Amino acid sequence: MFIEPNNSGERRGSIEVICGSMFSGKTEELIRRLKRVRIANQRIAVFKPHIDNRYAEEKIVSHDTNFFDSIPIRFAKEIFDKIDEIEVVGIDEAQFFDSAIVDCCDLLAFRGIRVIVAGLDMDYLGKPFGPMPQILAKADYVTKLHAICQQCGGIANYSYRKVANEEQVMLGATDSYEPRCRKCYQQS
Repeated sequence: MFIEPNNSGERRGSIEVICGSMFSGKTEELIRRLKRVRIANQRIAVFKPHIDNRYAEEKIVSHDTNFFDSIPIRFAKEIFDKIDEIEVVGIDEAQFFDSAIVDCCDLLAFRGIRVIVAGLDMDYLGKPFGPMPQILAKADYVTKLHAICQQCGGIANYSYRKVANEEQVMLGATDSYEPRCRKCYQQS
């Protein structure tokens, strides 16, 4: 899909991606950036997948219980119905969205909107997760965060699933997952 760039001198859009394993602080970093946007009095819309209702229905919530109001949606295309006059779009748990989220982020950026996306880059098997690889490829800026390995205390970038379940999508927190370094993940 070709989208004509914005050459009118208006603000330039961008895609920022915050990725990493579970418990690396992705949502925390997204919330931090959104708070700065709010301080700058920019118009924000924040979205999350409707299936992520672990902490709150209409908020993105970090494991440290910091939160920011959000709109739960089923499909990426719903974003376009809810962004009138918006300057910044935040998207949490992007790995759970349909593949249309990639073109959605791209189109928003071409329209001059700053898009800040947070999501897992790998699933519990260590495989690229959902649309995240494509979003990372389109990103103007990428921040990869790391957790602390629960086995050895080293830098962790894998999400180890502690319970028996082979579904790729399984919501959970410390009861179901723990961060692990490459070596400890491989030894499991």
